[in-house]
Amino acid sequence: MLIGGPQVAIRFDYFRIRRQKAWHGKVFLSMGRTALAAVSLLIALPVWAQYPGQVTRTSKDAPELRAIAVLEWTGEAGNPKTSRLVPVAVLDDGQLQDGGIYLARPEPMALAGEVEYELEQNGKPVGLFEIKNAGQEQGSWVGYGSWKPLARPKQPKPSMDEVARNRIEDEESDQPILHRKHHADDSPTPSNDDGSTGGNSSGGSDTSAPAPASDPDRPTLHRKTTSDSTGDSGTNAGSGSTSTSSNSSPDTASSTASGHTPDPDRPTLHKKEPTDSTASSAPPDDPDRPVLKKIKKKPAEEIGHVDSLPDVTDPDRPRLKRGKSSGNGIDVLPSLMGLPADMQQAVAVSDVKNRPEHTWNYSWANADDESRMKSALEGIARDALGLNPPPPPPAPAPRKTGSRKNAKPTPPVEPPPPPPLIDEQFRVFELAYGSGATLVLTAHSDAPLAQQKFVTLIAQPDLYGNVLVLLKYVADGANLDDTPRMRLVDAVDALADNRGELLFELRGATQRQFVLYRVLRGQAEKLFASGGGEFGIESR
Repeated sequence: MLIGGPQVAIRFDYFRIRRQKAWHGKVFLSMGRTALAAVSLLIALPVWAQYPGQVTRTSKDAPELRAIAVLEWTGEAGNPKTSRLVPVAVLDDGQLQDGGIYLARPEPMALAGEVEYELEQNGKPVGLFEIKNAGQEQGSWVGYGSWKPLARPKQPKPSMDEVARNRIEDEESDQPILHRKHHADDSPTPSNDDGSTGGNSSGGSDTSAPAPASDPDRPTLHRKTTSDSTGDSGTNAGSGSTSTSSNSSPDTASSTASGHTPDPDRPTLHKKEPTDSTASSAPPDDPDRPVLKKIKKKPAEEIGHVDSLPDVTDPDRPRLKRGKSSGNGIDVLPSLMGLPADMQQAVAVSDVKNRPEHTWNYSWANADDESRMKSALEGIARDALGLNPPPPPPAPAPRKTGSRKNAKPTPPVEPPPPPPLIDEQFRVFELAYGSGATLVLTAHSDAPLAQQKFVTLIAQPDLYGNVLVLLKYVADGANLDDTPRMRLVDAVDALADNRGELLFELRGATQRQFVLYRVLRGQAEKLFASGGGEFGIESR
């Protein structure tokens, strides 16, 4: 018999039920807390959307607006015959926008009136270009204006310490310096009515300091006064002035002053005065003689000008008039059209802030490295253009003869000279401070346009001193609209981050656009293309 068996079982069941109820209560409590947290999160969601937290601040050096363009001109730099400015990109809030259509009203913002661009060649400023007006050429907006020289930097004024230091150095210096000394008791020298100095009008002596004694042997110029032969000298002398005889000449006066007797037979020039007899002896004017007269041009009469409109009673109604326009005309007429052969290009940058000059020249540690890199790139360009001749076939094996002593050695065959590259352009850039060299070579083959081939290479030296090609672009002259030729313009800091990008022009048969390439980490990536889309097929 089990003692207390049923009672113990009932008691165990009771504690198990209580434990299950307590566990279920904890579960329900945790579920309630979770639901409450979810409801609180949903309530706070609109508030979180209005307040995202800490607002990121932009850098102070970030440009507000920055425009990149290309100036094209013919003639001399600084004084071009024709010119135009082609917008490329506008940097707004860190994003590159198409400069040809960005905020067009109707002309784009990059070509607004009085916008000034700084012209750069290899990163060095060479001038300024001010936009006067804009127009469209073949459906694209271009700007016209004037090329102005760079403003001279203002020299800072010396501080008070520098002025005092320079004065002390001048006083302590042993070098003689000429000064014009003025005395406080100096008085202006009185002058007579006839312009001479010395005594006053009342015959008194001059109160100023006497003049220093002159050299007696030094020649002195005097004004010789002579008396009139008619006896008028007494009258003139009484009035305090002298007169010269009307019949005396300057030569006579000078010879008398020097103590020599004038030559009576020497011819003398006289100014002949007309007399009554001479006037009466002049022949009368011929009435039939032609006379030249200046005809005054009369202003052209306005034809078609109407002042009154009897059938119209509205005084504010506009009326058409024939005459000159009262509005402002075009400041600069469009001058550069098409793509002439002598057209030159330069990068133009318009920025709100003045930024320090940053040139893109690369300095080689060894001068021979540049020529070696250029020769290697030229070989790669000839291979891409198909200009290198095929390798010669192997030479046949020499035949065996009875006596080897009489056999003559075969002279070595000199290789033919390499074919030339037309319009070759080789540039070396340092696109960032302390970075390596970036090589760019562009050229084309010597053939008619339909058979020409164009090549563009972007390369860098590798760790072993060899050429590493980052981009190879080859175009065919017969299909320029499909694969346009790629021409280098220059390097430019498009993002205002002190790093240069390579600006190229893609020129096809009927259209063109500009592209920006960034060379970074051993790759050449297309950063931006104007014109709103891709143009041409790129081959790497």
